[in-house]
Amino acid sequence: MGRLEAFFDDFHYTGHRPTAADLEPVRAIRTRLREMFKASRDGAVPLVNAILSEQQALPQVVRHGDVDWHIHATNEDRPFHERILVETAMGMIDVIRADEMRRFDRCAMEDCDGVVFDLSRNRSRKYCTTTCTNRAAVQAYRARQADED
Repeated sequence: MGRLEAFFDDFHYTGHRPTAADLEPVRAIRTRLREMFKASRDGAVPLVNAILSEQQALPQVVRHGDVDWHIHATNEDRPFHERILVETAMGMIDVIRADEMRRFDRCAMEDCDGVVFDLSRNRSRKYCTTTCTNRAAVQAYRARQADED
C-alpha cells in the first residue's frame, strides 16, 4: 500500500488519496498500460483514444498546489485507477505527437517484463528500476569473475 501512496505523491495526483480498496483496480490496469507503452506509434493511438473515450475524458486547464497551469482530463473524485488511465493516456498524446515512442522499451533483464521510459539525452537506459540495474551489474561482475577462474 505504501508504494501506491508514494506513486500518488510522486506524480502529484489530486483528489482522494488511494486506499487499500484502490490497490486491485490499479493492478488490473497494468497490462493495459504496458500494452500502450509497448505499441508502435500508430498502434498506440487507438489504445489512447479508447481509454479517453471509455473514461469520457474532458480536458480542462487547471492549477493546484505548486503546479502551474496544466491539463487534467478527469475529475479528481473519480477512482484512482481511472485517474491513472486518463492521465497516462493524456501524457501519451504528447509522446505520440513528438514521435518519441522509441523512448519506451522492455527492461533488458531476462526475467523482467518491466517497461523502460528513457528520458536520457543519449537514450541509453536499459533497465526499468534501480533493482534491475543492480541485478545486471551483479550478473556482469559474477560473469567476469567466472571468466578469470
